[in-house]
Amino acid sequence: MSESHQSYILIRSNLKSGDIGYIIYLHGILYAEEYHWNRTFEAYVADGLAGFVLAYNPDGDRIWIGERDGEIVGCIAIVGASASEAQLRWLLVHSDLRGKGLGRRLMNEAMRFCREQGYGSVFLWTTSDLKAAAHLYLSTGFHKTDEKTHEIWGQTVTEERYEMSL
Repeated sequence: MSESHQSYILIRSNLKSGDIGYIIYLHGILYAEEYHWNRTFEAYVADGLAGFVLAYNPDGDRIWIGERDGEIVGCIAIVGASASEAQLRWLLVHSDLRGKGLGRRLMNEAMRFCREQGYGSVFLWTTSDLKAAAHLYLSTGFHKTDEKTHEIWGQTVTEERYEMSL
């Protein structure tokens, strides 16, 4: 896709019917294609997003969806873990749009929300395979604080925890 043919990407935080299902679908197909993670990863994402929607608290939780021409192309969410700590979850940018600033735009929205809500810290879990995401986290001010390697999602995966004080 050439830069001149890109349409404007809207970032919205209101959930519409079908959004959660489509975000789960995108995680499932993109990570299966890129990292060979199996259907259990999609179930993991589905379980977390279902819990997010059912326990949604507008004072501490938020999701941002990147949309181009009516199609979801990225997302990120903040989930309140406690009154003082938030968890960043489900950062995803469609492979066709990576490297064009959408991930940073989503991250900026999420961090602005955390500061506005008075969170003292934010943490996230990612995997060592997601190099571009790790670069974004580090450039935003996160620091890697833990890692563990185990068999999940049909692969040997090293999960990494990142934290940031606000």
